[in-house]
Amino acid sequence: MANLFDVQNLTAGITKNGKYFKILDNINFSIDEGEIAGLAGESGCGKSMTALSILNLLPQAIKITSGRIIYNGIDLTSLSEKEMCKIRGSEISIIFQDSSLALNPTMKAGKQIAETLELAQKYHTFDSRNKEEIKTKTLEILNALGFDDPQKIFDAYPHQLSGGMCQRVMTAIAAVRQPKILLADEPSSSLDEESQKRCLSLLLEMNRNNKMSLLVISHDLSIIQQFCSRFIIMYAGKVVEEGPAQALFSPLHPYTQALIKALPNKDKRGVSLENIPGKVPSIEDQLNGCPFAPRCSKAQNICKESFPPVKEFDNRKVHCYYPIESKKLTTEYLQRSFQHTEFHGGESIE
Repeated sequence: MANLFDVQNLTAGITKNGKYFKILDNINFSIDEGEIAGLAGESGCGKSMTALSILNLLPQAIKITSGRIIYNGIDLTSLSEKEMCKIRGSEISIIFQDSSLALNPTMKAGKQIAETLELAQKYHTFDSRNKEEIKTKTLEILNALGFDDPQKIFDAYPHQLSGGMCQRVMTAIAAVRQPKILLADEPSSSLDEESQKRCLSLLLEMNRNNKMSLLVISHDLSIIQQFCSRFIIMYAGKVVEEGPAQALFSPLHPYTQALIKALPNKDKRGVSLENIPGKVPSIEDQLNGCPFAPRCSKAQNICKESFPPVKEFDNRKVHCYYPIESKKLTTEYLQRSFQHTEFHGGESIE
């Protein structure tokens, strides 16, 4: 597979009261053509900000201060807004985390999906002779996402739809133009099990048929382990571990291990879940060393003095002075029911 997308030393931050605070700190990762990568971490670790940086959709106060985002040989950070408009939606698209904020409350759902195709006509990336063809394509993708009456959804306003329905409409908007890369920010967080399977199946089908690359951002490690080929773990604006998805439950970084041990499991009913002591540091804390050190039982003095350089083990990377010996965690942490379809490493098993 050819390398399609490369984030190099990306740093972004905000200036408050004359002081600069980093929100993303020297982020590095790449995505190959047709690859499904997963980005995970607690809330506030910088996952969504990473996705927004890629499409230059950061809040006005947050600025990219260094680094490059290379797509097909082009540095996206150097493009004008007009040039980025030609890439958003057609080349790189996003499923926003909060569909209630992303959808226009004054516009019918079908019109918002169709508008995406109409914009494609403006930039000559979609050949359509009439609005009927656009409507047909819109109804087709609504049907693929499991709506029994696509026309009813087409004519509905967002407030007339449930949160899960709005999330599926957002998925349709992001996927209808068949982009080369789709950034899916918590694409299944508000969905019931059946709707979740529909959304993931559609994305997987597009990945197979069109070699569409996916960056799945999720707090659900079982989704990433089953659906992705590679995982990336972020903490406090930094990438701390990266490796193949099948190795996710054999972590090297203590933070990844703590995330896995905190997962709920049907065998733990009535038992208190393990939690990670402390909380994710604020951007104003400005820690010199590993940001996880204050919460880590393995931390030594050096961990608090400087951020650890990357260590490589085969095809895995970890930023830790004292990585965990690679040892398979018990399979109880892998429990997640998809009833008929199991997703794993970009393949579905019926």
